[in-house]
Amino acid sequence: MTAPARIGVLTISDRASAGVYEDISGPAIAEWLGKALSVPFELDMRVIPDGFERVRDELIDMADRAGCCLVLTTGGTGPAPRDLTPEATLAAADRELPGFGELMRLKSLEQTPTAILSRQTAAHRGACLYVNLPGSPRSIDLCLRAVFPAVPYCVELIGGAWLDTHPEFVKTVRPIKK
Repeated sequence: MTAPARIGVLTISDRASAGVYEDISGPAIAEWLGKALSVPFELDMRVIPDGFERVRDELIDMADRAGCCLVLTTGGTGPAPRDLTPEATLAAADRELPGFGELMRLKSLEQTPTAILSRQTAAHRGACLYVNLPGSPRSIDLCLRAVFPAVPYCVELIGGAWLDTHPEFVKTVRPIKK
């Protein structure tokens, strides 16, 4: 029997990490994954403050030490001075996968014109895929529904754990092998 896939959920927020308010974004991602994934998985959930070095180092730790095949971040993707999640993600990664961010912005712009300010991206470090998500649970759902059909196949291609989904919730797309 194979071990459950390890998936990281990283909330990046000065205020949530300081206990000023409750983190609702990380739990929203966890709940979404519980509905979407049809394979066993374990979550590594963390809440940290904004800032380049801390985010970069946490992402590296989640991929290299914790063994996550997927890390979904939330927060730190706007234009404010401490919103450095995309920069930290790219610094922790081997290669960027810009199509994820492009699709998330496209779908988000259908809901609100301020989505143009979002700077979500995706990248991978070895066999771990990083995907930057927005901060609100409603936007998280919208963005995950847009990009998640490609996530399991992407994780497979980079050498990560086998992921699959409940097709009635979100359908995994993999090329048909001939």
